[in-house]
Amino acid sequence: MGFGSYDESEQQNQEVNADDSEGVSVHENDHDGEVTFESDASTDDLVDRLADIKDDDE
Repeated sequence: MGFGSYDESEQQNQEVNADDSEGVSVHENDHDGEVTFESDASTDDLVDRLADIKDDDE
């Protein structure tokens, strides 16, 4: 068999198992809440640091 060839017998009688019990639940680990943190840095310090990071990427 060359590239792109296939055995037609492999393509017949294929069954798809659509059993939902084995599926993935995308909402299994949903969380509601908030995130807080404390920092001694001022807003200006953080903005300057962000600018430095962006400059490093370029």
